[in-house]
This record gives sequence, C-alpha cells and structure tokens, in this order.
Amino acid sequence: MAMSRSAQGYSAALASAVFLSTTSIFIRHLVVNFDMPPLVLACWRNIIVVATLVPFMLLFNRKLLRIEKVQLPFLAIFGMMLAGFNGFWAISVAQNGAAVATVMVYCSVAYTAILGWKFLGESLGAFKFGAIILCLCGCALISGALNSSAWQSNLLGVVAGLLTGLCYTAYSLMGRLSSERGISPWTTLLYIFAFAGVFLFLANLTGGWLPGSAVTPKDMFWLGDSVEGWTVMILLGAIPTVGGYGFYNVSLALLDASVANIIVSLEPLFTAVLAFMLLGETLTPVQLLGSALLLSGVAAIKLADLRRPLPVPQEA
Repeated sequence: MAMSRSAQGYSAALASAVFLSTTSIFIRHLVVNFDMPPLVLACWRNIIVVATLVPFMLLFNRKLLRIEKVQLPFLAIFGMMLAGFNGFWAISVAQNGAAVATVMVYCSVAYTAILGWKFLGESLGAFKFGAIILCLCGCALISGALNSSAWQSNLLGVVAGLLTGLCYTAYSLMGRLSSERGISPWTTLLYIFAFAGVFLFLANLTGGWLPGSAVTPKDMFWLGDSVEGWTVMILLGAIPTVGGYGFYNVSLALLDASVANIIVSLEPLFTAVLAFMLLGETLTPVQLLGSALLLSGVAAIKLADLRRPLPVPQEA
C-alpha cells in the first residue's frame, strides 16, 4: 500500500534527524581514538562533502553546478559562517562529548528567534518569549556556563559550545536569504561547503595558533595510512551530511517547513541514545535538566511558528 504524501514527508524528516544525529558520533570517534585535531577534521569533512556532491550532480543534474557570478560573494560569506559552525562544533564535540555538543547547537533556535524579532520584524509574544527563556536557561545548565569551575577546567569547551549555537544561528539566517535569492538548496550546499573547506584549510595554516588546528602542514594528513580512520572520515562527510540534508530537502517538499523542523529537532535525542550505546556517554542530572528545558523551549518556539497565521493577501 502506497504511503500518503504526509507520511512520506514525516518519514523523510525522521530519516534526516537520524542521519544528522550520527555526525557528532563520527567526530567523537575520530578525536578520541585518533586524537585528530578538530579543525583538521572539520576541513576534511567539507572536502569529502564536496567530493561526494560533485559526481552526483554530474550524473543526475549538471545544472546544479552552475551559479551566477553575482551570487559568489554571498555564498563565500555563507561558507565562512558554515566554516565557523563546523569548526566550533568539532571542537565542542572533542571537549564536551557528542550528546552535549549536539544539544547545545539547539540554543541557536532561541538566538534565531531573538534576531528574527530584532532585525526581521518577526513577532515575539509572551509564549515565545517564555520559550526563549527556557532555551537559554537549558543552554546555561548544559554547558556549565553558570559553574565557575567549568570555565576553569573546560573553558574551550564552554566557549566552543556557545559559539556553535551562535554560528548556526548565522548559518540559518543566511539559509533564509539564500532561499529568497532563488538558489537551489543543493547548489547552495555544494558552494558553501567548498568555501568553508577553503576557509578551514587556511585556518589550519596558522601554525597551531588557532585551537584545534594543524601545527605543521603534515598534520593535515593526520590519519596517515589508517584504513579505519579514513573510512570513518569518508563516512562522516558522505553519509550524515549528504543524507541528512537530502532527506531534509525531501521533507520540505512534502511538509510545512515548521512541521519538518519540529521532527528534525529529535536529532539531540537520537544522538544521546547513540552516544550512550556506542561511546558510553551519559549526561549529569544537571545536564539532563538543561536538555529537558532547552528541548521544551525549542518545541514551543517551533509550535509558535507553526501556529503563526499566514499573511492575508491584499486586494488589488
């Protein structure tokens, strides 16, 4: 029996959440078992995403490779935002663990709501304001930002985790602008990952000045001749990113964007389960409370967006 259009959309969104939830598991495996510098890892991830997308586009739709030159500066800035997000997230996973790092990304939902209200004229009622407070309180508890000892023992992890959310907020807002410009999501994905790869490569040429970067050019080939290491690295670039974005784009074609976003927000839950099963990670009671507050706030913000009335068309 054929699935309905909405059932296909729900399945695609759920598959997207599952694929995306494995990203930090792969990253954690590489930084723990191979001691791989996070920014070197992030650079290779971007390179592999591009190397995966280009052959598929050549085979199935070459038009996706084309972009107007006037769009390149915008995509370069977008790529810089993505480079920041990928870099800080890799550092956060290395310092905080897969589960905590993934949950902290969702602090971006609160930041996006605040910036959307401040700069895009979006509504911010009492319900949504309360949800933002929940998100920010949850984020503070998860990161340990309220604990002075955390700033002393894990300064890099706390800062990277908080900056991950901010970078993802910028990435999300740039994504909206890209859609308004009429650029294909797949074309955008290709070019921003290509630009991000260039920026991360340059970051790794600073001689180790940036935390988590290569100290010498030789460090760019940190995995050496390790078959296991390169297999995990290739899987990280090819599966979670391309699969996650691919299923997400399918879900957007079948569902309302707010509905798809709510389903994809299950990602931290899947990551926590996988991190426990595969990596033995557990959250402290305080982090569990913070996660509950943050994800409740995320769901409330997304439900508020879902309930937002559509604009009434003006009569001619």
